Amino acid sequence: MSRQREGSERERVPQPLIKRRIASGRGAMEQPNVTHDGAAALTGPFWIALILTGVATGLLGDFLMWVLALAENAAFHYHRGSYQDAVAAVSAARRVTSLVLASLIGATGWYLIRRLLRNEHAEIDDALWRGDGDLSWRRSILTSLVSEVVIGMGASIGREAAPKLMGGASGSVLGGWFKLTSAQKRLLVACGGGAGLAAVYNVPLGGALFTAEVLIGNLSLPVVAPALVCTGLATYVGWLYLPGGATYADLPLYHFSAAIMTWSLLAGVVIGFVTVVYVRSIGWVSHHRAKGAHLFWTMPVVFAGVGALGIWYPQLFGNGKDMAHMVFLGVGSTGLLLALFALKPLVTAFTLGSGAAGGVFTPFLSTGAVLGGLLGLLWSHLWPGTPVGAYALVGAAAMIGASMQAPLAGLVLVLEMTHTGFALMVPMIAATAIATMIVRYVDGYSMYSARLPRRELSESA
Repeated sequence: MSRQREGSERERVPQPLIKRRIASGRGAMEQPNVTHDGAAALTGPFWIALILTGVATGLLGDFLMWVLALAENAAFHYHRGSYQDAVAAVSAARRVTSLVLASLIGATGWYLIRRLLRNEHAEIDDALWRGDGDLSWRRSILTSLVSEVVIGMGASIGREAAPKLMGGASGSVLGGWFKLTSAQKRLLVACGGGAGLAAVYNVPLGGALFTAEVLIGNLSLPVVAPALVCTGLATYVGWLYLPGGATYADLPLYHFSAAIMTWSLLAGVVIGFVTVVYVRSIGWVSHHRAKGAHLFWTMPVVFAGVGALGIWYPQLFGNGKDMAHMVFLGVGSTGLLLALFALKPLVTAFTLGSGAAGGVFTPFLSTGAVLGGLLGLLWSHLWPGTPVGAYALVGAAAMIGASMQAPLAGLVLVLEMTHTGFALMVPMIAATAIATMIVRYVDGYSMYSARLPRRELSESA
């Protein structure tokens, strides 16, 4: 009787159409990632809400990137090509004036949002890791719009935070409409957040891994499958406005060498310790950021200072995308890369400390690329023959993987954003694994957990 029952019993949720086990009698759920759905049941209403979240996130990503493009055009006459070249083409006075004006827009917008909507939540990481995934649609969209305008005008923060937030907010709203459980809503919000990143950077696989590895912390099938559906849909819809190619286009195919393999083992250690310092600085300024009426003097002062530095280093304007692209192509002297490595984390930290709201993904990635290129240039004096761009790719992957404490997502995101680097996979893995474990053992914070607000303080404080 017990043997007969063992052969026919299927405990998985949802139940499979074929009820009887295979001839061996072994269970399908013995594979650890294909067990039952758990608290977040993948029901029919959930899948409908997920599809709508993916579509909405793609459309919102298009809208936010359109707003960003309008701001870039208004500030620096930028249409296509290199943003930093457009910044460099305008006068020094215009660069400073643009950032000062951006600070006034940002200070006014964020002051009013945080004051009038103080009891509404617009922090996706905090909502997922401490709450039930509830996000305010109106506070999220207003925060995101101000952020993209300010970034387009030159603020040194990442553009991905807004679409990530709006993807999560879409999931939160749709989860309420479909009366999903708290666990289902959290999964839906996480899928929307990863889809926002995927849509604006054209990285559906990396976005899904970001959802699973960073936002949920679980690579099981009931998490990965909906994450892939959502990111794939959002990326496809995003092609209505956004380009379908690599974020960093036209990079050469770099090749493996003993020089870069040896270098990666050493560079992973350096990048790991640098990442600890960078993450800690982001955490410190996030906690001590300007609040209330202080925004009206701290933000203009900081933004004017960044604008002054941008007279000599236009690469500091914006999220750092072109800075990374430059070094991926092997462009830049030792002096320039050293200056950018020192200044980019500094201006990003000060920008966040002034009270600005934005992402840190691309600033971290670009800093890793510049550091990798710098260390590679120095290494080439000892062991020549490997292009600087190859070192930059490894450095970018190591720093973004370590700073997110998500090495799989970091590696895939760099590969998808560049459409190259597969020949460098082994040194990229080595450097990323070493840097990630150093961050884990030395400190353990990621660039997301370091920015979480204090538990006893209101989000709007």
